[in-house]
Amino acid sequence: MPEFFGQTDPRKLELSGHDFYQLLERLFELVPNADTYFLCLATLHKSRLKYARIIERQTIPTMDQVGPRVLLQYGQLSSNALAGFLLWRKWLFDIDNRAGQETGYLFEPIIANAIGGISFSASNSPIRRHTDKTKGRQVDCMRQDLAYEIKVRVTIAASGQGRWREELYFPKDCRESGYTPVLIVLDPTPNPKLAQLINAFLEQDGSAYVGDAAWQHLEEAAGEVMALFLEKYVREPLQEVLRSAPDKLPDITFKMNEDAFYVQVANEETRFMRHQNADQSSDDD
Repeated sequence: MPEFFGQTDPRKLELSGHDFYQLLERLFELVPNADTYFLCLATLHKSRLKYARIIERQTIPTMDQVGPRVLLQYGQLSSNALAGFLLWRKWLFDIDNRAGQETGYLFEPIIANAIGGISFSASNSPIRRHTDKTKGRQVDCMRQDLAYEIKVRVTIAASGQGRWREELYFPKDCRESGYTPVLIVLDPTPNPKLAQLINAFLEQDGSAYVGDAAWQHLEEAAGEVMALFLEKYVREPLQEVLRSAPDKLPDITFKMNEDAFYVQVANEETRFMRHQNADQSSDDD
């Protein structure tokens, strides 16, 4: 039987004729940490299902939303073609923006659970702001006396100075709250902001792990069972897609009607059913 949680569209995952809870109890009895493993796996697949639903229900933008952008390209296309291009472009941007949000929601709890830690919101956090001790700081993962900041990447793109300053203050807030700050960055691409952030952690006697060193640290912290999860369901898929990146952009075609959205990349096509009562939030689990 092929692996149930292998390379399969999560919308098609279904096995009938089995008592789910009985199988789950047997699994928990057989393998230590199986409950955490299954929790992380369920979180991963729930996120995939949710994103499929977002694509199915994300509303089409209106011309009122994109209208002023006409001035940047007026005359380059006919008015009809330009209007269609602007609507497609905004819808794809909305879809990609939601992907960025959902990826953040997915990565942090999975990694925190995998290494036996807990995430904290700002209101419940033991890390207090050094500028105002009455306020807490959101923490991606707390594990014993370690406070983790987990990032897929640190980009060189400009961000608000206040926001970047808050990033640099995190290790100082950790140290003054009695915790050791640890920076995890999965993407090893060097840039000045990444170097600045690493220095901020090291100046507070913290640690910084980037690229392969980050993965090695997480797998060592996770233990044998959860290290297998991180390698198989997080690192390996990322590396496979990175290795498969084309040298030049492939041809792509988008089609949408009242019933479905189609995207064809090179000669491969996938389809998402569209719903008339599209709900832009699509936040239901």
